[in-house]
Order: sequence, then structure tokens, then C-alpha cells
Amino acid sequence: MTKNLFLIAFIFFSTLSLSAQNSTLSVEKIMQDPKWMGTFPSEIKWDDHSEFIYFNYNRDNDPSDSLYRIAINKPNVIEKVNWEKEKELIPFNGNYNSNKTQKLYTKNNVLKLYNLNSKKEQDLLELPGRVSNPVFLANENNIAFQYENNAFIYNTQSGSLKKITNIQTGEKKKEKEKELSAKNAWLKDDNLNLLQVIKEREDKKESSKKHNEMTKDRDPFEFYLGKKSMTNLQVSPKENFVTFNLVTRGDSDATIVPDYIDASGYTVDLNTRSKVGDNQTLVELAVYNLKKDTVYLVKTENLPGIKDLPDYVKYYPEKEWEEKERDVYLSRVYFSDNGNHAIVNVRSKDNKDRWIAKLDLETGELQSLDRQRDDAWIAGPGIGWSMGGGTMGWLPDNKHFYFQSEATGFSHLYIVDVTNGRTRALTSGNFEVFDPFISKDKKHWYLTTSEVDPGERHFYKMPLIGGKMEKLTNLIGNNDVSLSPDEKYMAIRYSYSNQPWELYYKPTIANVKETPLTSGQTEAFSNYNWRDPQMIHFTAADGVKVPARLYTPSAEANNGAAVIFVHGAGYLQNVHKWWSSYFREYMFHNLLTDLGYTVLDIDYRGSAGYGRDWRTAIYRHMGGKDLSDQVDGAKYLVDEKGVDPERVGIYGGSYGGFITLMALFNEAETFKSGAALRSVTDWAHYNHGYTSNILNEPINDPIAYRRSSPIYFAEGLEGHLLIAHGMVDINVHFQDVVRLAQRLIELEKDNWEMAVYPAEDHGFVEPSSWIDEYKRILKLFNNTLLK
Repeated sequence: MTKNLFLIAFIFFSTLSLSAQNSTLSVEKIMQDPKWMGTFPSEIKWDDHSEFIYFNYNRDNDPSDSLYRIAINKPNVIEKVNWEKEKELIPFNGNYNSNKTQKLYTKNNVLKLYNLNSKKEQDLLELPGRVSNPVFLANENNIAFQYENNAFIYNTQSGSLKKITNIQTGEKKKEKEKELSAKNAWLKDDNLNLLQVIKEREDKKESSKKHNEMTKDRDPFEFYLGKKSMTNLQVSPKENFVTFNLVTRGDSDATIVPDYIDASGYTVDLNTRSKVGDNQTLVELAVYNLKKDTVYLVKTENLPGIKDLPDYVKYYPEKEWEEKERDVYLSRVYFSDNGNHAIVNVRSKDNKDRWIAKLDLETGELQSLDRQRDDAWIAGPGIGWSMGGGTMGWLPDNKHFYFQSEATGFSHLYIVDVTNGRTRALTSGNFEVFDPFISKDKKHWYLTTSEVDPGERHFYKMPLIGGKMEKLTNLIGNNDVSLSPDEKYMAIRYSYSNQPWELYYKPTIANVKETPLTSGQTEAFSNYNWRDPQMIHFTAADGVKVPARLYTPSAEANNGAAVIFVHGAGYLQNVHKWWSSYFREYMFHNLLTDLGYTVLDIDYRGSAGYGRDWRTAIYRHMGGKDLSDQVDGAKYLVDEKGVDPERVGIYGGSYGGFITLMALFNEAETFKSGAALRSVTDWAHYNHGYTSNILNEPINDPIAYRRSSPIYFAEGLEGHLLIAHGMVDINVHFQDVVRLAQRLIELEKDNWEMAVYPAEDHGFVEPSSWIDEYKRILKLFNNTLLK
């Protein structure tokens, strides 16, 4: 009798508990095709006359987004652009003359010129192949462009066309004289010795040949690419030089990813990337001197610090390190508008150095104007990547070159006087600068920064030589601004933490309110009261304040359990006040919170948005500070939010999956269970570009790889682990989790399971896959954290 009463009481209180922990959300609802949420604008652009805002949208529930536009004089009307009108549009991209009255572009191999004053389009030239990279030269009647592998100049006044380079693919064919066999050589010599007239004729023929070779005009110069490919072909503004990059691709060991469900019915091997340490690409910079009719390569041996060894060599005293000139990547050439100066962005192949260097076009010599050295790796907003990119260009005076640098620990805007090498910062402070550009009148900068808060983005105007920044946006969140060509209006793609992206506009004046132009949420989506996560900081064990987003359940629903989410990519920001790229996870966190879980989403060490020291805190030890931040986050939840220390779970994808594995293997006393999605398990098997920055190369720095790879710590698994991975993942290969599975089997671990997705790459596409994966994650947490 007592036993039955106990059972009835247990069922009664369990029912009360479950009824308090319910939600109008479900995994099936939030992981379905994102169209259920609504349509949200993307790829915002203006027409050349500042009359229309164009954007991608899906108001009519088409299979995919289409092009729409809004007229500034009719802001309440959203007009769909049909395909016929879209074909007639002047391309949004192109090259302008100095006063922006003319625009160059190509359409269907036709070089075209658009006059912005008359609004007339003119066909200049049509060739049978692709015409690319048309630009105005210093003499703006002349237009340079690339056709096939050569540079051409077209004169708009005379209509003349001139090929100015002679660059050929492949190797130069050498003319070989026919070699006589031993028998035939003997016969010829014997004949010439016997017949004097024939010998005299042969001698005369040979003498004439030598004379012709000495006196004839030199053959036109030809430059052969050999096995190299060419990029970034450019004509200097004064038309006296042409520069281009030469790229040599080494024979890398590509990896294979099998596709088991190919449409053919056969297993098809996908050729994918190579692994870290296998990077044999070389990038050189060549100068084609048109007056001397020759080509020479830019020299890098005199760059300061070119032979410097990396800092980590001190951890390998037993190894002999050769001091030698490091391999570098050279960017395209940045010519001043008047053609008097040329700048090159040079990156060391080990990514420890970036030089802004002045190029002497006559000699190919480089003079370093600014060297940024980072014993970890060079990166940050506006810095670009190994082979170019980033914020770089010339001020209107043709004397100062601008660029971004993390010299102070945060990425800021700098200028250098190329005549004397003096550098100065235009912005400063504990914030970052994004996408600066010069105004039409060439008197100001427009730029986006995180000055208000690391979790906000605002648009500013600043004097060209630096000074006070004027904030032009007002909405709290992310203000992604597209400025109209006449600079009178801003089209703003805006979002907040719990509000997806919408389009606004306003005059380019500080204290004017933004006007909404779109409202794309469906009723089904907007009916739910999506949470605005609390932005908090907790104190890590080393005293550092760590930013996070906190989702707190109601007192009635609170079940005492917690889930920590680990965002992917490593260098990515997710603790911010705008709509997350992890929108599915955001919705899942709302569901978890409805069910009584406390959820914490951390911008751990290594995340973007907080400067150089935060970014490089994981150098040579992934699974170090980035993992301890998760542990300290769990401690914060226990100490400050009343979470049961025995009921904390963790999950994440890609880098987040990696951290989840490290957490369960190395911090078993903190985390009861975890879901590791598309996880890196051994960094020696990941790609070169990402991994070598943080851990160097495994052959040179094996210590960094051993202490950063979960597969070496699998014996520490005590909690419950779910592994989920796409089988055609060409980024983090399925092989990663297969190797880990074998390791767990050999260790006789039985508290783990694996879900595989045969149709999925790294980023899942199919709603059915998302639903299956997240039902498993929810089941894992319900079964392990609520019992």
C-alpha cells in the first residue's frame, strides 16, 4: 500500500513538473525550412543616381530570393524587379573616373561606358573572349583592361586599341638543329673533304648565318608563364609599367571524402583539401617594364626581419633552426592615382609578419614603410589575408597611404607618408574599425566601429586627417550601412538580438530617426516572444572578464540544469546585440529556457570582437583558455544562478564541437554530458590556412598539436557524449570522428553514441537533418541532466 501511494505521488509531482516546463516551440518547428520565419533583406545596393535601393528578398514566397527595389521618393512601395528589367540594369560594380561622372564595366565580353550625367550607355569594344578589370588611367581618355593573358589600352577618343604586353602561357619552344647520326656525320665530313666546292658553299652559308644573327633586329620580347598562373594584371596610371602576380601551385596531397549516396548509385570520391603543413603555393610579383621591354621579379631579401625565427623555437632547444630568408606572399600593386608611387602588401608565409612596402618600379626593390610583427599570427579586421585584401589605398594627395593595423592591440586606421616613412594613427581606443572609405568630396572618412560597445556596430563620419568621429546611426544593435552614391542617404540593414534583419533608411545626419522599409516576419514567427538575452560578464580564474549571453528561465520553469553553447569558427563573435548567424541555435536556446534550462553562450578567448590579445589567447594551445572559459562559465552559473553543479551540459558545432570534446575529456567533473557536432578531433588533419596560424605546423611544433587535439585525451571521457557529423563534410572530414570512434572503442568507452548524416556537408542544409540532430541533442540533455 505504501509503495503504491509513493508511486502515485511520484507520478503526480512529475506531472506538475512537466506541465510547468512546456513550450509552444518544438525542435520540429524551429528546425524546419527557415522560410517559416519570414523573408529578410540582404545584399543591399544603390543605383548610380541614388534613386533606388536594391536588395534580395522573397516577399512572394518564390523558391529563392529575387531582386527587389524601393524608390527613395516612394519609401512605402516595395517593387519586385522582373528578369527583363534586371538584365537592363547598369551593373552595380564597375570602375569610375576621378570625378565619378563615368563608369566602366563589361557585359557579355563587351566593354561599356556609362555616362552618369546623360544616363547613356555606350559600347566601346567587343572581343571574342572575356574582357576583365577595365580601369581609367591617369589620362582618362585611356582605358586599360586585361584580355586573355595580356594588357591592352583603348583610347576613347580615337577608338585605337593597343596590346602593350606579350605574355605567353607555357614554356618557350627551343629550336633544335637536327642532330646527325654518327654514320651520317661521317658521310657529310667525308663528302666535304672530297668536294672542295661543296665545302666552300657550306662555309659561306655558316658565315652568313652568323652575320645575320649579329645584325638582325631583336625578336619582340616574350614572357612565358611556364607552369605558373597569373593574377592581378595591372597597368600603371602613367602607362609605363605593368605588374602582375605569379602563382605556383605545388603538388599537395589532396584528401578524399567518399559520397555514399551519389545520384549514380555508386560511391563517388570527392577530391578535397590537403592537410596542415602541406602548403607549397608560392606567390611572386613581377614588373613588366614597357620602356625596357623586359620583366623582372620584385625582391624581398632586404625587408627588415625577413630572416627572423618564430618565437616557439625556444621550446625545441634540441633542434637546429636554420636562419634563412622566409617565403612571402606579395599582394597586387597599389598605384597612387598620379602614378608616382607604388605600394605592396607583403605577408610572410608563416603569417608572423606583414610589411607595407614602397616599390621601386625601375629596380624591383622594396623599402619597408611599416612592419607589423606578431609572434602568434597576423589577423584582425581590415588586415586582409595571406595573399592580399584588407583596408588599403591612397589619400587624395597621392602622398599618404592608408591601412589598418593591430599595432596597439586593436585594429585601427593608419596613414603613412611614403616620402618620409612617418606613420600615424587616425583612430585609437579599445575598439575596432571596420570597412573605412573616403567620401565623395575627399574630405572625410566613413567607417563602422565598435566604439559604443563590442556588441554593437555604428556608422561614423570623420575628417580625412583624423579627429572627432560623428556617430550617424542611432539604433541599438548592428547598423550595416550602404551609403547612397550622392552620400545624402543611408540604407541600413539593421537587426537586434531578438529581431531579424530589416531594411531602414535615413538622411546622412546624426540626430534623425531611422525609417523602416521592410517588415518580413511571418505571423507564426512573431507570435512567439523571443528572448533578448542578458549581456553579462563573468570573472575567469585568471581574473579576466569574459563576455556572455545569458538565457534565464522563469522561477516556475527553472529545473536547476544548465546548457553551455560554444560557437564555432573560433574567431567569431556571438555575444552581441544583433540577430545571430546561429539563429537556429538561438531558437533552440529559447526552447531550452522554456523547458527550464539556464543557457549560457560565451565569447571565449579566441573569439572575434575584442582585439588582438583576446584573439591570440589560444595560440599554441587550443583547448586551453578557450576551454577554461567554459569551465569558469559553469562555475558562474553554479555560484550566481543556483544551477546544480551535477547538471551542466555543453554543446557546439565545428570549433564548438572540438571544445565540447575537450570539455568532456578534460573537465569531466564539470560537464555531465555534451553534444559534439562536426568536430575537429585532431588538428593535424585539418586545413593549413586556419590551423598553421594558431598551432604552426605539426612537423615544427608537435607540442602544440598534442595538447590541442581531443583524440589524445579520449581516455578522460566519463560523461555522456553524442557525436554528430555529416559524411560528405569537405571542411572537417568525417574521417575525424571515425578515428575518434575507433579510439573510444579501443578504450572500451560505452557512454557515447554517433549520429551520421550521409547527405550533409559541414553546414547542414536539409531540415530533416537539423531536426534529427537537435532532437538527439534535446534527448541527451533531458536524459542526463534531468535525472
